[in-house]
Amino acid sequence: MNSAMKKIFYPVLVLLTGFFIAGCDDMLDAVPKDKMTTDTFFKNESEIRAFAINFYEAFPTTELYIANDDLYTQNNMSSESTGSRTVPASGGGWSWGALRNINTLLEFLPNCKDEAIRVKYEALARFFRAYFYFNKVKRFGDVPWYEKPVGSTDNEELNRPRDSREFILGKMIEDIDFAIANLPTAKSAYEVTKWTAMALKSRFMLFEGTFRKYHTEFNYGSDAKSYKWYLDECAKVSKDFIQTSGYSVFKGNATNKPYHELFTTFNATDLMDEVILARDYNLAYGAYHNSNYTMTTGSMGCPAMTRKLAASYLMKDGSRFTDKAGWETMQFAEETVGRDPRMAQSIRTPGYKRMGQDAYTAPDFKVTFSGYHPDKYVTTVDQDVYNNADIDLIIFRAGEVLLNYAEALAEGGSIAQSDLDISINRLRDRVGMPHLNLAGLTVDNFLINEDWGGYRNPTLLADANEAVILEIRRERMVELAQEGFRYYDIIRWKEGLVFNAPFYGMYFPGVGTYDLDGNGTIDLEIYSDAATSNAAVKSKLGKDIFLANGDSGMVVLHGDIARNWNEDRDYLYPIPSDERNLTGGALTQNPGWNDGLTF
Repeated sequence: MNSAMKKIFYPVLVLLTGFFIAGCDDMLDAVPKDKMTTDTFFKNESEIRAFAINFYEAFPTTELYIANDDLYTQNNMSSESTGSRTVPASGGGWSWGALRNINTLLEFLPNCKDEAIRVKYEALARFFRAYFYFNKVKRFGDVPWYEKPVGSTDNEELNRPRDSREFILGKMIEDIDFAIANLPTAKSAYEVTKWTAMALKSRFMLFEGTFRKYHTEFNYGSDAKSYKWYLDECAKVSKDFIQTSGYSVFKGNATNKPYHELFTTFNATDLMDEVILARDYNLAYGAYHNSNYTMTTGSMGCPAMTRKLAASYLMKDGSRFTDKAGWETMQFAEETVGRDPRMAQSIRTPGYKRMGQDAYTAPDFKVTFSGYHPDKYVTTVDQDVYNNADIDLIIFRAGEVLLNYAEALAEGGSIAQSDLDISINRLRDRVGMPHLNLAGLTVDNFLINEDWGGYRNPTLLADANEAVILEIRRERMVELAQEGFRYYDIIRWKEGLVFNAPFYGMYFPGVGTYDLDGNGTIDLEIYSDAATSNAAVKSKLGKDIFLANGDSGMVVLHGDIARNWNEDRDYLYPIPSDERNLTGGALTQNPGWNDGLTF
C-alpha cells in the first residue's frame, strides 16, 4: 500500500474501531460498494480484512480504566453493586449483531480461493465468536448457540430455547483451539494473534472453573465436566503460553516506576515484552479517550480507591499492613510509608509528582472523594482536557496469564512453590517485592473479615488451600486493579455480598487542616462551622464529607445508598422481557428475576 493510501485508510480504521492495522493488501481492486453482495465480496484478503476489522469493536474501551466495584468506586454506585437492577424490556446486553457479522464472514469465506487466507480469517472469526460467547455466558449463563447468520424469517432459529452452559463452553473451546492453531504467531500490539487466543482461553477457562467450584446452586447437567477439568485446562494453556510465547513482565524503559510506566506509555509497541493486545489511540487520527480527564476533573464521577484495597497492599518487606497495631487509625502520610511500590504507582501518595512535572501534587478531594486519588492511566497535563488522552489501553497482557496460572492451580489443589516462582513472583520481581512462599503461609484474617467486605464463601473457607488462594486473590487485586476484572472476579467466586459492606476512604481524627502530601502546604480543611484556612479544598463535616464516627474516623462512601445484593438472583443478568415474549417463552428467565410473563 502506498503512503497516500495509508494516510486515508489508517485514520478511517482508527475512527471506526480505535485500532491501527498495518500491512493490508492493495484495496484498489475491491468491487465498488454499490455492487457489493455476499456473492461478489470476500474474494480476496483486502475485502475480508475490511469486513473483519469491525470485529475489534467488541473489545472494551473506557471500561479498561473506569472501575466501579468494591475496590474502586465513584460518586454513584452501579445498579449491579446496589442490587437495584430490574428486568429490562429490551437491551440489557442481549444483542447479537456482532455475532451475525462473525457468522456472515464464516459462511462466505469460501468465496476466497486462497486456502491460507481462508484459514487465517476463519481463525480470527472463531476467536471473536469465542470472545462473544464468553461475554454472553458471563452475563446470562445459558444462551442460544448460533453458528450461521439468522434471518428475520428464520422463526425456528429465532425462537429456539437456550443451549446449556456446558454445550456453549464446548463450542467455545472448539473455536479457540482452532484460533490458537491457525492465527499468526508473530507478535502484534494491535492485531489478534495465536498468543491473544491463548490468553483468552486462559481467561475463560479460569472463569468457568472457579464459577463451577463456587456456584454449586446451578445444575450443569450429568454430562458436565468438573470445575477441576476447566482449571486444569486453564493451567495447561497458561503454562504453554508462559513457556512458548516469548512474553514476560515489562520491567520499564525510562523510570524507576515500571508498573506505572506500563499504563502511561503512549504506544503499546513499546510494551511488547508484556502487552499482548491493546487499543491504539492517536489524537492525530481523532482517536482519543478520557483517562486523564476522568482522574483529574471533578465532573467525571470522582473515581476513588477504597480503603479496603489501600489496606490490602502488603508492606515492602512482604508483611501485612493490617497486622500492624493501630493501622485502622493511621493517617495517610503514615499508612503509605514502606508499602508495596504498586500502591504509590497506582494512587497519589506523599512525594507524588505528575508525569513530566517537578512540583509535588497532593490527592485532591474535589476529584476523588475517598482521598485515595487514582494515578493509573494519568499522563502529562496537556492530556487533562476532555477527549484528549491517547495512551494505548491494554486489553490482554501477560501479567494476567501469570495470575490465571497460579489461581487455577491453587483452586484446583495442586500448586507448588515452583508454580508461584514462574507466575506471582515474576510480578513481584518487577517492583522489588519479596516472593510469595508457600512454606509457613497462614490465612490473613483481614481478607475474610465481613466488616471489611471480606470473602465469605463457605467453599473457600473450607479449602485446604485457603491461605494461598487468598494471597493470589490479593495479588490479583493489586496487580489488576482498575483494569476491568474485579466485578466478574466477584461473580465467579460467588462473593457478591462484598458490595453490602461499608465503603471507606482515608482516616481523619476530626476537624482540622491536613497536609496530605507532606510538603508543608495545607491541602484539605475539614470544618464544622466555618472554614478558617487557605486550604485548596474545604469540606464541611456532615455535608461535603462524612466520617464513620460522626466527628472522626474513616471517610464514609455511599453511606446514603441502600444496598441489597440478592444471592439468589444477582449473579446472572435477567433476560429482557420483550425477547422472552417474542419467543413465546422458549427463552426461560434466569432464577430470581420476575418479569411478570407466564406462558
